Amino acid sequence: MKSRREFLQTASLGLVLSSLPWASSFGKQAGKRPNVILIITDDQGYGDFGVTGNPVIRTPHLDALARDSAQMTNYYVSPVCAPTRACLMTGRYNYRTRAIDTYIGRAMMEPQEVTVAEMLKAGGYATGIFGKWHLGDNYPMRPQEQGFEEALVLRGGGIGQPCDPPGGEGKYTDPVLFHNGQEVRMKGYCTDVYFSQAMAWMDTVQRQGCPFFAYLPTNAPHSPLDDVPEEFYEQYKKVDLGNDQFPQRDGHPLNHKVNRDQMARLYAMITNIDQNVGRLLTHLKERGLEEETLVLFMVDNGPQGRRYVAGMKGAKGTVYEGGIHSPLFVRWPSVLKAGHKSDRVVAHIDILPTLLEACGVTAPRDVRLDGRSFWPLLKGESVTWPDRQIVIQAHRGDQPVLHHNFAIRSQDWKLLHASGFGAESFDGAPRFELYDMKTDPLEMRDVSREHPEKVQELKRAYEAWFRDVSQTRPDNYAPPRIHVGTPYENPVTLTRQDWRHEKGGPWAEDSNGRWLLYVARSARYELALRFHGQGKEGSAVLEIGSSRLQQSFSASQESLRFPPVRLEKGDADLKVTLRLGETEKGPWQVDVVRLD
Repeated sequence: MKSRREFLQTASLGLVLSSLPWASSFGKQAGKRPNVILIITDDQGYGDFGVTGNPVIRTPHLDALARDSAQMTNYYVSPVCAPTRACLMTGRYNYRTRAIDTYIGRAMMEPQEVTVAEMLKAGGYATGIFGKWHLGDNYPMRPQEQGFEEALVLRGGGIGQPCDPPGGEGKYTDPVLFHNGQEVRMKGYCTDVYFSQAMAWMDTVQRQGCPFFAYLPTNAPHSPLDDVPEEFYEQYKKVDLGNDQFPQRDGHPLNHKVNRDQMARLYAMITNIDQNVGRLLTHLKERGLEEETLVLFMVDNGPQGRRYVAGMKGAKGTVYEGGIHSPLFVRWPSVLKAGHKSDRVVAHIDILPTLLEACGVTAPRDVRLDGRSFWPLLKGESVTWPDRQIVIQAHRGDQPVLHHNFAIRSQDWKLLHASGFGAESFDGAPRFELYDMKTDPLEMRDVSREHPEKVQELKRAYEAWFRDVSQTRPDNYAPPRIHVGTPYENPVTLTRQDWRHEKGGPWAEDSNGRWLLYVARSARYELALRFHGQGKEGSAVLEIGSSRLQQSFSASQESLRFPPVRLEKGDADLKVTLRLGETEKGPWQVDVVRLD
């Protein structure tokens, strides 16, 4: 049997998943098989909806979707984006998938992971993604290698980052995206583009007579915030967005200093998302697809900075409720009862098995899922649902650290150590906090001293989980390698998003790092740099495998091309050092081209 790496190296670019060894394990249930649309927004917090109590923001279509949906009211995600997406795509904790951070090579998912798109595709679904992937920009980690037949995506974790293609830097309006691996320049605001392209694709696959799975992960309302929908921005500029405009009778008070212009920009992006959700729902209705389409809406983590979160504590990056508690609206009018709610604790790892059950598709026999289907709960069935424990953990760094920025949640209790996402570790002993979520869902009172036995019980459960996820593979936390020299991506563009950072701030101008590569074919390769010369002359030193090349550049240059170098098949590290007087730093991007 071929390994997944061997399969990806020899299969055609449009993967025929039915030829995979495990495809025969799929089965279909009798009855309706819904279309599926999964929408996830970026840095939209729990309180950024009218339906969650926000009296200022305008989200009429999302509020209507919530009213027409069944909901899981205790639904959890990771405190930052790439970990949430890895869990969502695989039904497994992201610590099993190698995607443990959001940048510098740690937001790349292991190619051997089997995604929900691959499973649904093998089950007869057309699959498409429109927006933010954030699990690897290069072969074999791109969405088109992970089960998506149609992929219109941005690079990295968002527009406005070092992975932006030349000419597309920071462009939310008229963005430069990648359609099935090819660079394309689009017209319109990015969120509008994703929804429009998704709806056009749905129309196409519907005419072919097969159900579809459309994944719509927007990059809004993630920063930068300088390019926002002007119409809504002008409206919100006239609105009082001070803390006193939001309910504060219950929960944690809003006592932070408000940047009103920033808030107006954020809310403009969110209202634009709402408008697009309305367009999508109208589109389904006009085409007679409303009754046979399962629509899910969620966010990827808490808001980027403190703002109204319905009385919760914390924001993005924290393991308090404000950082990890997401709404989950699930609408299928012909099957799910509008307004039904279940308070059972579920998480991002549960979405995949839930979708499989709803779609009548069986998971591969050899894939170990951490998640559990909550489809019966959505339908309001009387089922046995034993108490379970969900673990959420994420922080910066090359590998997880025991007790660092984690939470473990059972139905009634939550234990956490809020050591913060930004650091790679923490000093001293962990400071555990315990909350009785049945009586104190807003985490107002730490009861760890009153219940030391519960602290120890949950601590032991968390430590057992940590050991388990850390032993998924012998080299569990080694980052995946980017493949060069394949017929599927040539040239390969390497960016600071995926280098292994070695010097300076990870994305700072003076930083440097190296890329971990796998050379798929022994051949001659040409390497071209893009860099910020800052009006200075200097030299560039390139090291790859056993080769070391040096080339000078003038004060007017911001790119250069090295003479061809022969690379042998196998693993190779690439590092480029720019020397400008007393300064040394890395390039902005590198293109690797196989010549023969």
